[in-house]
Amino acid sequence: MQKTAKNCDVDALNQLLKGEISAVETYEQAIEKFAGKPGASDLRRIRDEHVHAVSTLKHRVTQFGGEPTTSSGTWGTFAGAVTGTAKVIGPDTVISALKKGEEHGISEYEAAIANADVNQECKVMFRSEFLPNCRRHITELEGLAKS
Repeated sequence: MQKTAKNCDVDALNQLLKGEISAVETYEQAIEKFAGKPGASDLRRIRDEHVHAVSTLKHRVTQFGGEPTTSSGTWGTFAGAVTGTAKVIGPDTVISALKKGEEHGISEYEAAIANADVNQECKVMFRSEFLPNCRRHITELEGLAKS
């Protein structure tokens, strides 16, 4: 664990950053699948919320003296492969892959909140903004799956 002088586990923040980068990459692929179809604008808006999270997390990692990751890591490779395969299979599989990613994000944010070495301000942000966004995304994705 890389703990900085400002007392924050930047490794935990970078882990969240990887997940958010992965989400952006995965939504980009999904948007291609839904081009011209209902739901494409919803997917773009959700992607943009993940872009905002990437920017915010990069800023926080830097603020606490760390070096922000630039890669989505293993989860991004897996999510990209699933979504890429889903492009051939169909929209329902794409939605399912996106939903799994959001569920993974929720568990990552909950782990960061439980981490005693993560800055309290960050935890407040996770509870008030990022976790509710992920939960709302799941509901919206379920709505897209039904339409």
